Amino acid sequence: MNRSAKYLMLIVPTVAVAWAAIFIRLADADPVSTAFFRMSFAALFLLPFGIRGLKSALSQMPRKDFLLLIASGLVLGVHFAAWITSLKYTTIANSVIIVSTQPFFVAVTEAILWRTKIAPRAVIGMVIAFIGMVLITGFGFGVDTSNLFGEFLSFIGAVCAGTYLMVGRKLRQTLNNRHYILPVYSIAAITLFVIGLVTHAPLSGFSGTTWIYFLLLALIPTVIGHSLYNYLLKYIKAHLVGLTILGEPIGAIVLGAIIFGEYPSVQAGIGGVLILIGITFALFRKKSDDSGRKTA
Repeated sequence: MNRSAKYLMLIVPTVAVAWAAIFIRLADADPVSTAFFRMSFAALFLLPFGIRGLKSALSQMPRKDFLLLIASGLVLGVHFAAWITSLKYTTIANSVIIVSTQPFFVAVTEAILWRTKIAPRAVIGMVIAFIGMVLITGFGFGVDTSNLFGEFLSFIGAVCAGTYLMVGRKLRQTLNNRHYILPVYSIAAITLFVIGLVTHAPLSGFSGTTWIYFLLLALIPTVIGHSLYNYLLKYIKAHLVGLTILGEPIGAIVLGAIIFGEYPSVQAGIGGVLILIGITFALFRKKSDDSGRKTA
């Protein structure tokens, strides 16, 4: 797979995960319940493909990698629980801006822990994309202390998402994608089940329409979107994969306009253009900067 093909493949999961906000909004359910069924159904969808050879693959893993696999599932579960719940306690703008700091968290941590050199183009691209995100969300940072809990949850979601990407980048170097995502999604579902027990999130009583949105949420943003992101982590640095996730609001804005009649403002349009410029600037760089552990 050549360099251009790898980066172009990122378009597919970016479009797929853009549907997440739409399905979450349409589903009439508790946030933790929504997250639980999202991951549970995703694991069930993947079971026929990932179960073959899984026991052998896991038994051959070094103990350290096995623990990282468990940690990846745990942080993914906490990410979904924290981020979706944050929307109940703060504005969408604040939540999205804060959770979108994940590529910055990933880049800094990669540089410190794994000695990955972050190319200047990637840094500039992340800054441009983040400015675009701020424009789309309408400069949502507020000083209302009543939002602090929601913003804290969103920050936890960003840290967990960044950790999930970094761990996935490491494990995907030696572990087959189907043998990675099935246990990770399953552990995330178990984590969310436990969180649901603690928070008394309902696991039944939903309408037929809500169950359909649970299934769609599992299939499109998760099985297609997240799974393809995980596949590409073997070939593309974690902070660059994380950066393309900033393109999700663009898709969400388009879908929102079509489905809900919510058309973007001029400011949001400018923000979307900046995100695309930032992603393009960071990803499409000189071949001498591609792959390898020394540059980003």
